[in-house]
Amino acid sequence: MIDTHAHLDACDAEPSVVLERARAAGVDRIVTIGTGIDSCRRALAIADAEEGVVAALGIDPHHAATPEADRVDELRELLAHERVVAVGETGLDGHRGADTLSQQRVLFDEQLMLAEELGRPVVVHSRAASEETAAALEPFRGNVVLHCFSEPDLLEPALARGYYVSFAGNVTYPNAEALRAAAAQVPVDRILAETDSPYLAPQPVRGRPNEPMHLGLTVAVLAAIRGESEEELERAIDHNAAAVFGLDPR
Repeated sequence: MIDTHAHLDACDAEPSVVLERARAAGVDRIVTIGTGIDSCRRALAIADAEEGVVAALGIDPHHAATPEADRVDELRELLAHERVVAVGETGLDGHRGADTLSQQRVLFDEQLMLAEELGRPVVVHSRAASEETAAALEPFRGNVVLHCFSEPDLLEPALARGYYVSFAGNVTYPNAEALRAAAAQVPVDRILAETDSPYLAPQPVRGRPNEPMHLGLTVAVLAAIRGESEEELERAIDHNAAAVFGLDPR
């Protein structure tokens, strides 16, 4: 299996230990995420050192209105690395940054333009900003991954535009009926799964630090929702991830 979104540089354990546990659980490929320039450098170091790890690099919306937002030129340089497969995460967050949404939009637009210029997919964070995110993405002509999908209002434009929709551990939570309903509607060639480690551990291990080894718990719930076998869904997710991130198919 592939974990399409994990913050390996933010996990408590060393990446080699986290990856050993992941591989034992059948998760042998991981997209590790950079969320600022220093985080991007750490993500690249992990991807360079560890088999099966690639990186997506971006400056996330929580850095808007900070000096980090002025480092997009440095991001451009890092995106040239051979282990990079996407721009992001980037996007908009009205939950933890409602007062900086205008600055977030500037930063988001800069990274969207960068992704288009480089021919890279973009990994998008959207929380409490579904209308704003849909509007920002409307002119973008590259592939879009809606990471940790949590806004059912975004589902209609996502499906209409052919975005990839990625679900994390929060889809397993008891109060996540709307997310599970959304997961049932995503076409089989557009669904992805992730852990967002070390955050959002799925229900059976909720309250603990999350790791890629827990990905199967989320995939099991998604498969049940969709009326598919876990093996079928795992194959579909691997195929979709290979397609959007330009990985070798299996």
